[in-house]
Amino acid sequence: MKRLVLILWVLLSGIGLGSVEEESELAAKQAVLKTDRGTIILDLYPKAAPNHVAAFQKRIREGFYVGTTFHRVIRFGIIQGGDPFTRDLEKKGQYGQGGLFELKAESKKLPHKRGAVAAVLVPGEPDSAGSQFFICVTDQVQLDGKYTVFGRVAGGMDVVEEISQLPTDDQQHVTERVEITATAERDRPPPEVLPFSETPDEELANYRVNISTNLGDIELTFLPELAPAHVRRFLQFAELGLYDGTIFHRVVPFFVIQGGAMSSRKTPFPEKYTELLTPLKAEFSDRPHVRGILSMARGDDPDGAVDSFFIVLEPQESLDGNYTVFGTVARGIDTVDGISQVPTLGEQPVSPVRVSKMTVTKIAGR
Repeated sequence: MKRLVLILWVLLSGIGLGSVEEESELAAKQAVLKTDRGTIILDLYPKAAPNHVAAFQKRIREGFYVGTTFHRVIRFGIIQGGDPFTRDLEKKGQYGQGGLFELKAESKKLPHKRGAVAAVLVPGEPDSAGSQFFICVTDQVQLDGKYTVFGRVAGGMDVVEEISQLPTDDQQHVTERVEITATAERDRPPPEVLPFSETPDEELANYRVNISTNLGDIELTFLPELAPAHVRRFLQFAELGLYDGTIFHRVVPFFVIQGGAMSSRKTPFPEKYTELLTPLKAEFSDRPHVRGILSMARGDDPDGAVDSFFIVLEPQESLDGNYTVFGTVARGIDTVDGISQVPTLGEQPVSPVRVSKMTVTKIAGR
């Protein structure tokens, strides 16, 4: 049999944040793959590839994949598994050659975006799909139109990324065994409703956030009448725990302290919340940047704010009308001052000032 080699040598350098383009009707089922590195949950697309999905579901229900391994990876490119030969350590020379030529090609319209699950093929044999599949760790646009995408990762992309970084031999075969230990099928849960997504703008003023740091607490109140989208985003990040573990990464005495960048999190950003990483349209106002004002950081693009925020230490007229004011410090300005006085290397604190937790509460009586 031909040695199975996916044509995946050219990889995109960037990590795509988008998900696989959904079908017009939502997939009803999910497949759960438990591995000794963690659990991967897959949404399945029966409308796009009914035969591939039906065969995959049957194997999941029958436990076909239990004992098989993710045997081949390309770092931050793809991970490949599903070969029945991988159950047997004595067949290492045949890994990648089992479970093929069982399915004919189906629709190839879905893109190979980050998290896409597609059928493995023998090069030049479009009807050679079977039990083997691969998962895209990053966008792989060079594969679009060549393989049948039949699902996407709904949970566990951190596990997929970890597997993709394991050491390999010169055949791209993983040198550490990554075994699928259990499989299950379940109904697809309803989409998660993000907190504050349905809260009227005027009611956002009824909430406050307490920022707990290793130097003390800071309590914030909000100004949705000036910047409702920014207030909503901040409250969502705080309620979901996305700011927990971030640091105040920039300190400029008599100017601002800045924090909240997702790149400073102690743990990876949860894949399911990537929709919250979209830039916000500016909501500039005539509210001045005086001491204690909470405002949103951005780059050169006025509509480029995403996650990072700053608290003003002294009046800053140069910021007025150029950055979005959306809140104020209600209590804890002494903590703000304490953070502004930490030793820095340039503008970066020498010792991290870390947010241990943000707590959202409703103001009593509102």
